[in-house]
Amino acid sequence: MKSNLMKHTFYASFIAILLFSNLGFAQQEEQKEEFDVRKYKTVYKFNSFKQSDNSRLLEVSFIVQNKKDRKDKIPVFEAEIYFYNVLNDEELLLGTAFTSKEGIAKLTLPSSQNYELDEDGFINLTARFIGSKGLKSAKKSLAVKDLHLELNLKEIDSVKTVIVKAYTLTLDSLQTKVPLEEADITIFVKGMLSNMPIKEGSIEDGVFEFEFPTNIPGDGDGDVTVIANIEDHDEFGNVAQEKFINWGSHKITPVKKVKNTLWSESAPLWMYIVLSILLLGVWANYIYTIFNLFKIKKEGKSINLATEE
Repeated sequence: MKSNLMKHTFYASFIAILLFSNLGFAQQEEQKEEFDVRKYKTVYKFNSFKQSDNSRLLEVSFIVQNKKDRKDKIPVFEAEIYFYNVLNDEELLLGTAFTSKEGIAKLTLPSSQNYELDEDGFINLTARFIGSKGLKSAKKSLAVKDLHLELNLKEIDSVKTVIVKAYTLTLDSLQTKVPLEEADITIFVKGMLSNMPIKEGSIEDGVFEFEFPTNIPGDGDGDVTVIANIEDHDEFGNVAQEKFINWGSHKITPVKKVKNTLWSESAPLWMYIVLSILLLGVWANYIYTIFNLFKIKKEGKSINLATEE
Protein backbone atom coordinates (compact mmCIF):
# COMPACT_ATOMS: atom_id res chain seq x y z
CA MET A 1 0.00 0.00 0.00
CA LYS A 2 2.83 2.35 0.97
CA SER A 3 4.74 1.61 -2.25
CA ASN A 4 1.64 2.33 -4.37
CA LEU A 5 1.16 5.65 -2.57
CA MET A 6 4.78 6.60 -3.29
CA LYS A 7 4.34 5.68 -6.96
CA HIS A 8 1.22 7.84 -7.26
CA THR A 9 3.00 10.72 -5.53
CA PHE A 10 5.97 10.40 -7.91
CA TYR A 11 3.75 10.38 -11.00
CA ALA A 12 1.75 13.38 -9.72
CA SER A 13 4.94 15.35 -9.06
CA PHE A 14 6.35 14.46 -12.48
CA ILE A 15 3.15 15.60 -14.22
CA ALA A 16 3.14 18.86 -12.21
CA ILE A 17 6.75 19.57 -13.22
CA LEU A 18 5.89 18.99 -16.88
CA LEU A 19 2.87 21.32 -16.65
CA PHE A 20 4.85 24.14 -15.03
CA SER A 21 7.71 23.67 -17.51
CA ASN A 22 5.33 23.89 -20.45
CA LEU A 23 3.71 26.94 -18.90
CA GLY A 24 7.12 28.60 -18.52
CA PHE A 25 8.05 27.82 -22.13
CA ALA A 26 4.69 29.12 -23.30
CA GLN A 27 5.24 32.40 -21.43
CA GLN A 28 8.71 32.75 -22.93
CA GLU A 29 7.30 32.13 -26.41
CA GLU A 30 4.61 34.77 -25.77
CA GLN A 31 7.28 37.28 -24.69
CA LYS A 32 9.33 36.49 -27.78
CA GLU A 33 6.28 37.04 -29.96
CA GLU A 34 5.42 40.24 -28.07
CA PHE A 35 8.87 41.77 -28.65
CA ASP A 36 9.46 40.32 -32.10
CA VAL A 37 11.44 42.99 -33.98
CA ARG A 38 9.82 41.96 -37.24
CA LYS A 39 6.47 43.23 -35.99
CA TYR A 40 7.85 46.72 -35.37
CA LYS A 41 8.97 49.54 -37.62
CA THR A 42 11.47 52.29 -36.88
CA VAL A 43 10.17 55.85 -36.42
CA TYR A 44 13.12 58.22 -36.69
CA LYS A 45 12.53 62.01 -36.63
CA PHE A 46 15.01 64.89 -36.82
CA ASN A 47 14.30 68.54 -35.99
CA SER A 48 16.22 71.78 -35.60
CA PHE A 49 15.33 74.57 -33.14
CA LYS A 50 16.97 77.99 -33.07
CA GLN A 51 16.60 79.12 -29.47
CA SER A 52 16.24 82.55 -27.88
CA ASP A 53 19.98 82.79 -27.11
CA ASN A 54 20.68 82.09 -30.82
CA SER A 55 22.02 78.62 -30.04
CA ARG A 56 20.71 75.77 -32.18
CA LEU A 57 19.20 72.61 -30.71
CA LEU A 58 19.35 69.46 -32.82
CA GLU A 59 16.88 66.82 -31.63
CA VAL A 60 16.24 63.25 -32.74
CA SER A 61 13.23 61.17 -31.68
CA PHE A 62 13.96 57.44 -32.04
CA ILE A 63 11.27 54.84 -31.32
CA VAL A 64 10.00 51.54 -32.71
CA GLN A 65 6.27 51.22 -33.37
CA ASN A 66 4.08 48.17 -33.81
CA LYS A 67 3.04 47.86 -37.46
CA LYS A 68 -0.53 46.88 -36.52
CA ASP A 69 -1.03 48.72 -33.22
CA ARG A 70 0.24 52.29 -33.50
CA LYS A 71 -0.25 52.85 -29.77
CA ASP A 72 2.38 50.20 -29.06
CA LYS A 73 5.56 52.30 -29.04
CA ILE A 74 8.95 51.49 -27.49
CA PRO A 75 11.64 54.20 -27.14
CA VAL A 76 15.14 53.26 -28.28
CA PHE A 77 17.43 53.85 -25.28
CA GLU A 78 21.16 54.68 -25.35
CA ALA A 79 21.45 54.74 -29.13
CA GLU A 80 24.38 56.91 -30.20
CA ILE A 81 23.37 59.55 -32.76
CA TYR A 82 25.95 61.34 -34.93
CA PHE A 83 25.16 64.88 -36.09
CA TYR A 84 26.81 66.28 -39.23
CA ASN A 85 26.97 69.51 -41.22
CA VAL A 86 27.02 68.37 -44.84
CA LEU A 87 28.36 70.25 -47.88
CA ASN A 88 29.03 68.72 -51.29
CA ASP A 89 28.99 65.17 -49.91
CA GLU A 90 31.52 66.13 -47.25
CA GLU A 91 30.38 65.56 -43.66
CA LEU A 92 31.65 67.69 -40.79
CA LEU A 93 30.91 66.04 -37.43
CA LEU A 94 29.17 68.50 -35.10
CA GLY A 95 28.89 66.13 -32.14
CA THR A 96 27.20 63.00 -30.82
CA ALA A 97 24.47 62.32 -28.28
CA PHE A 98 22.80 59.24 -26.77
CA THR A 99 19.03 58.78 -26.70
CA SER A 100 17.31 59.05 -23.32
CA LYS A 101 14.75 56.68 -21.79
CA GLU A 102 12.16 58.57 -23.85
CA GLY A 103 14.13 57.92 -27.04
CA ILE A 104 15.26 61.55 -27.41
CA ALA A 105 18.81 62.61 -28.34
CA LYS A 106 19.75 66.31 -28.10
CA LEU A 107 22.78 68.30 -29.18
CA THR A 108 22.99 72.05 -28.51
CA LEU A 109 25.31 74.08 -30.71
CA PRO A 110 26.42 77.54 -29.45
CA SER A 111 25.52 80.78 -31.21
CA SER A 112 29.17 81.11 -32.25
CA GLN A 113 29.04 77.85 -34.22
CA ASN A 114 30.30 78.22 -37.81
CA TYR A 115 28.30 76.27 -40.40
CA GLU A 116 29.13 75.36 -43.96
CA LEU A 117 26.44 76.85 -46.23
CA ASP A 118 25.46 75.83 -49.72
CA GLU A 119 25.09 78.32 -52.56
CA ASP A 120 21.49 79.10 -51.54
CA GLY A 121 22.42 79.82 -47.93
CA PHE A 122 21.04 76.58 -46.44
CA ILE A 123 22.63 74.74 -43.51
CA ASN A 124 22.45 71.06 -44.46
CA LEU A 125 22.26 68.83 -41.38
CA THR A 126 22.20 65.06 -40.99
CA ALA A 127 21.50 62.86 -37.98
CA ARG A 128 22.70 59.26 -38.34
CA PHE A 129 22.36 56.09 -36.29
CA ILE A 130 24.98 53.56 -37.39
CA GLY A 131 22.93 50.54 -36.37
CA SER A 132 23.22 47.60 -33.96
CA LYS A 133 22.55 43.85 -33.83
CA GLY A 134 18.82 44.36 -33.29
CA LEU A 135 18.24 47.59 -35.22
CA LYS A 136 19.10 48.71 -38.72
CA SER A 137 20.88 51.98 -39.38
CA ALA A 138 18.78 55.16 -39.65
CA LYS A 139 19.41 58.55 -41.18
CA LYS A 140 17.52 61.83 -41.54
CA SER A 141 18.58 65.07 -43.18
CA LEU A 142 17.18 68.58 -43.22
CA ALA A 143 18.14 71.99 -44.58
CA VAL A 144 17.44 75.31 -42.85
CA LYS A 145 18.37 78.92 -43.41
CA ASP A 146 19.56 81.02 -40.50
CA LEU A 147 16.69 83.34 -39.57
CA HIS A 148 17.14 86.18 -37.09
CA LEU A 149 14.25 87.22 -34.83
CA GLU A 150 14.20 90.50 -32.92
CA LEU A 151 11.56 90.86 -30.20
CA ASN A 152 10.94 94.41 -29.04
CA LEU A 153 8.55 95.31 -26.21
CA LYS A 154 7.77 99.03 -26.14
CA GLU A 155 5.15 101.43 -24.81
CA ILE A 156 4.03 103.62 -27.71
CA ASP A 157 1.69 106.43 -26.62
CA SER A 158 1.03 104.54 -23.36
CA VAL A 159 0.09 101.42 -25.35
CA LYS A 160 2.08 98.25 -24.61
CA THR A 161 3.20 97.09 -28.03
CA VAL A 162 4.93 93.91 -29.20
CA ILE A 163 7.10 94.32 -32.31
CA VAL A 164 8.74 91.32 -33.99
CA LYS A 165 11.29 91.76 -36.77
CA ALA A 166 12.48 88.82 -38.87
CA TYR A 167 15.31 88.89 -41.40
CA THR A 168 18.14 86.93 -42.98
CA LEU A 169 21.66 88.11 -43.84
CA THR A 170 23.19 88.15 -47.27
CA LEU A 171 26.06 85.74 -47.89
CA ASP A 172 28.55 88.44 -48.86
CA SER A 173 30.90 90.23 -46.48
CA LEU A 174 28.42 93.12 -45.99
CA GLN A 175 25.79 90.78 -44.45
CA THR A 176 22.93 93.07 -45.35
CA LYS A 177 19.60 92.45 -43.61
CA VAL A 178 16.91 90.99 -45.87
CA PRO A 179 13.39 91.23 -44.34
CA LEU A 180 11.37 88.03 -44.28
CA GLU A 181 8.55 88.35 -46.79
CA GLU A 182 5.90 86.25 -45.03
CA ALA A 183 5.63 83.65 -42.28
CA ASP A 184 3.14 82.55 -39.65
CA ILE A 185 4.06 83.47 -36.08
CA THR A 186 2.59 82.81 -32.63
CA ILE A 187 3.15 84.90 -29.51
CA PHE A 188 3.10 83.13 -26.15
CA VAL A 189 3.39 84.04 -22.49
CA LYS A 190 5.48 81.57 -20.53
CA GLY A 191 3.59 79.67 -17.84
CA MET A 192 4.56 77.29 -15.05
CA LEU A 193 3.35 74.16 -16.85
CA SER A 194 2.98 75.28 -20.48
CA ASN A 195 3.10 78.38 -22.65
CA MET A 196 -0.14 80.30 -23.17
CA PRO A 197 -0.76 81.59 -26.74
CA ILE A 198 -2.02 85.18 -26.80
CA LYS A 199 -1.74 86.10 -30.50
CA GLU A 200 -1.44 84.38 -33.87
CA GLY A 201 -0.61 86.26 -37.05
CA SER A 202 1.69 86.64 -40.04
CA ILE A 203 4.96 88.45 -40.49
CA GLU A 204 4.78 90.71 -43.55
CA ASP A 205 7.82 92.49 -44.97
CA GLY A 206 9.81 91.41 -41.96
CA VAL A 207 7.53 92.94 -39.26
CA PHE A 208 4.71 91.78 -37.02
CA GLU A 209 3.15 94.17 -34.49
CA PHE A 210 0.23 94.04 -32.06
CA GLU A 211 -1.05 95.52 -28.80
CA PHE A 212 -0.23 93.47 -25.74
CA PRO A 213 -3.38 92.48 -23.78
CA THR A 214 -3.91 94.22 -20.45
CA ASN A 215 -5.44 91.20 -18.70
CA ILE A 216 -2.45 88.82 -18.83
CA PRO A 217 -1.54 87.75 -15.28
CA GLY A 218 2.09 87.93 -14.21
CA ASP A 219 3.95 86.74 -11.17
CA GLY A 220 3.77 88.44 -7.76
CA ASP A 221 5.64 91.44 -9.17
CA GLY A 222 3.69 91.53 -12.43
CA ASP A 223 6.55 90.17 -14.55
CA VAL A 224 5.90 88.07 -17.68
CA THR A 225 8.07 86.32 -20.28
CA VAL A 226 6.91 86.99 -23.85
CA ILE A 227 7.87 84.39 -26.51
CA ALA A 228 7.76 84.80 -30.30
CA ASN A 229 7.77 81.47 -32.15
CA ILE A 230 7.92 80.42 -35.80
CA GLU A 231 7.18 76.71 -36.02
CA ASP A 232 7.93 74.10 -38.74
CA HIS A 233 8.71 76.63 -41.47
CA ASP A 234 9.76 75.07 -44.78
CA GLU A 235 12.96 77.12 -44.99
CA PHE A 236 13.78 78.12 -41.41
CA GLY A 237 12.47 75.25 -39.30
CA ASN A 238 11.70 76.28 -35.71
CA VAL A 239 12.84 79.70 -34.48
CA ALA A 240 12.05 81.34 -31.13
CA GLN A 241 12.87 84.53 -29.27
CA GLU A 242 11.81 85.67 -25.80
CA LYS A 243 12.01 88.66 -23.46
CA PHE A 244 11.18 89.40 -19.82
CA ILE A 245 9.15 92.50 -18.90
CA ASN A 246 6.90 93.93 -16.17
CA TRP A 247 3.66 93.96 -18.17
CA GLY A 248 1.57 91.44 -16.27
CA SER A 249 -1.58 92.43 -14.41
CA HIS A 250 -1.12 91.98 -10.70
CA LYS A 251 -3.05 93.06 -7.64
CA ILE A 252 -1.95 92.48 -4.09
CA THR A 253 -5.17 91.88 -2.18
CA PRO A 254 -5.04 92.49 1.57
CA VAL A 255 -5.56 89.44 3.71
CA LYS A 256 -8.98 89.65 5.32
CA LYS A 257 -9.41 88.63 8.92
CA VAL A 258 -11.32 85.38 8.84
CA LYS A 259 -14.19 85.11 11.31
CA ASN A 260 -14.45 82.14 13.61
CA THR A 261 -15.82 79.29 11.50
CA LEU A 262 -15.93 75.51 11.61
CA TRP A 263 -12.84 75.31 9.32
CA SER A 264 -10.78 78.08 10.95
CA GLU A 265 -8.32 77.72 13.82
CA SER A 266 -10.84 79.16 16.28
CA ALA A 267 -14.37 77.76 16.55
CA PRO A 268 -17.50 79.96 16.42
CA LEU A 269 -18.62 81.63 19.67
CA TRP A 270 -21.90 79.67 19.85
CA MET A 271 -19.93 76.41 20.00
CA TYR A 272 -18.02 77.64 23.06
CA ILE A 273 -21.32 78.63 24.74
CA VAL A 274 -23.01 75.28 23.96
CA LEU A 275 -19.94 73.32 25.12
CA SER A 276 -19.75 75.34 28.36
CA ILE A 277 -23.43 74.69 29.12
CA LEU A 278 -23.02 70.95 28.46
CA LEU A 279 -19.91 70.71 30.65
CA LEU A 280 -21.62 72.73 33.40
CA GLY A 281 -24.62 70.38 33.24
CA VAL A 282 -22.36 67.29 33.49
CA TRP A 283 -20.44 68.64 36.49
CA ALA A 284 -23.68 69.74 38.15
CA ASN A 285 -24.99 66.19 37.74
CA TYR A 286 -21.78 64.79 39.33
CA ILE A 287 -22.07 67.17 42.30
CA TYR A 288 -25.78 66.43 42.75
CA THR A 289 -25.12 62.65 42.67
CA ILE A 290 -22.27 62.87 45.23
CA PHE A 291 -24.41 65.10 47.49
CA ASN A 292 -27.25 62.55 47.40
CA LEU A 293 -24.86 59.68 48.15
CA PHE A 294 -23.64 61.42 51.32
CA LYS A 295 -27.26 62.25 52.25
CA ILE A 296 -28.32 58.60 51.80
CA LYS A 297 -25.39 57.42 53.87
CA LYS A 298 -26.24 59.85 56.69
CA GLU A 299 -29.92 58.87 56.71
CA GLY A 300 -28.92 55.18 56.76
CA LYS A 301 -26.87 55.72 59.93
CA SER A 302 -29.82 57.52 61.58
CA ILE A 303 -32.16 54.61 60.77
CA ASN A 304 -29.67 52.07 62.26
CA LEU A 305 -29.41 54.05 65.54
CA ALA A 306 -33.19 54.30 65.85
CA THR A 307 -33.54 50.56 65.32
CA GLU A 308 -30.94 49.73 68.00
CA GLU A 309 -32.77 51.88 70.57
